Amino acid sequence: MAAFIVFFDANVLYPAELRSFLMYLALTGVFRAQWSADVHEEWIRNLLKNRPDLTREKLERTRQLMDQAAPDALVTAYEHLIPGLFLPDENDRHVLAAAIRCRASVIVTCNLEDFPREALREFNIEAQHPDEFIFNLFDLSPGLVIEAAENHRSSLKNPPKSVDEYLAMLEMQGLTQTTSALREYMGGLK
Repeated sequence: MAAFIVFFDANVLYPAELRSFLMYLALTGVFRAQWSADVHEEWIRNLLKNRPDLTREKLERTRQLMDQAAPDALVTAYEHLIPGLFLPDENDRHVLAAAIRCRASVIVTCNLEDFPREALREFNIEAQHPDEFIFNLFDLSPGLVIEAAENHRSSLKNPPKSVDEYLAMLEMQGLTQTTSALREYMGGLK
């Protein structure tokens, strides 16, 4: 079992490219990925609102595949913790509650200001931007991060992506440090 537990906020699951890369990273076993039904519903609802070309059925299929790929990832029974939590945005309390419930040490989120250090400290949880999180993984296990990136890139068939196109895609997701580190190792690939 992985050494540490990570809870994914909905905003890192919203963009397909980032969600897929995070899933490939989770499959390496270097950490244990967690999320909740509320998080699933949030990213799906927001995608449907912003992308009328997508259907709920297609996104529910993605949700099912995620849950199957990481069968112990779905956190439940955290709702009773929500009323006692205080964050700048009340709507984010479910994320912290689920992270507490699963004993996560990291919440991966793009909205760091919604999870201030002071609010998380008592629970021994840290909020990290996905770029910081993946870059830290790179320090822990560069081979597994490179393998996950190569597996993710090779899974992209419509259209396939060259290494440069793949790294540009990751950079567009805000993964600047990660992209720099990967470029050093993947630069020789085609």
